[in-house]
Amino acid sequence: MFSLILSLLLSYSSLATSKKLSHENTSSSKNIFILAGQSNMSGRGGVINGTWDRFVPPQCYPNPSILRLDAGLEWEEAKEPLHYDIDVTKVCGIGPGMAFANSLLERDSSIGTIGMVPSAVGGTNITEWGRGTELYNQMMRRAEAAARGGGKVWGILWYQGESDSLSKEDAMLYRTRLEKFFTDVRSDLQLPSLPIIQVAIASGLGQYIDMIRKAQLENELPNVTTVDAKGLKLEPDGLHLSTAAQVQLGEMLADAVLRIMGSPPAHSNSPEKSHNFFFRWLR
Repeated sequence: MFSLILSLLLSYSSLATSKKLSHENTSSSKNIFILAGQSNMSGRGGVINGTWDRFVPPQCYPNPSILRLDAGLEWEEAKEPLHYDIDVTKVCGIGPGMAFANSLLERDSSIGTIGMVPSAVGGTNITEWGRGTELYNQMMRRAEAAARGGGKVWGILWYQGESDSLSKEDAMLYRTRLEKFFTDVRSDLQLPSLPIIQVAIASGLGQYIDMIRKAQLENELPNVTTVDAKGLKLEPDGLHLSTAAQVQLGEMLADAVLRIMGSPPAHSNSPEKSHNFFFRWLR
């Protein structure tokens, strides 16, 4: 009996070690994408009346080459809902992240392992993402943890603005606040030309949606690409993208990244550069 128990323990130890070695073997070759913003980035596809229908379309299936950084700052194989332990006050469903990553790998397998860093939180205003805020600091800590071991921070996927459509003042100031956020993130990551792919909102909580969209579509910062979600199907709440729309958006985001990859990004993406952070926001 003792021999059987010992054998089982040794087998378990061997499996655990294999899993750890497999994780370590992928850590140095990850192309890292930070996913930030509010609920349509964290994902509400398939969520009706506070319940997720648990339907996962094939475009969002897990893939051993797609990892996510969990809330404990550990890498794991990514699966839906991608933000389940990050956007914890609401029910999460399908977002654009998994469809994005699967589409990238399907169309360019040379990309290798993709490391995604979910950081979006539903219902958040752009002021809640300003430098020094809880959301900003959390996102930057997660970015630092993701880049340890040689991972490369390749870009940011950003989808936010619905909450700012409630107030005319917020809508009028949105462009200035958004551009400052993008500039601060690049500065604190020491990646001045980091690609940012933002989504122009398809819906909003208030009457100033068009003002927010105008600010997003007219953004003139270098290396900021805008993908327009207008026209994508919404859930019955009229605010959140449906599961099918999230898949479509993920593929649109992948299109944008692949276009950028057509010529090498202007910023250095070497391991030394991408994880050599100097966090002014911690001072």
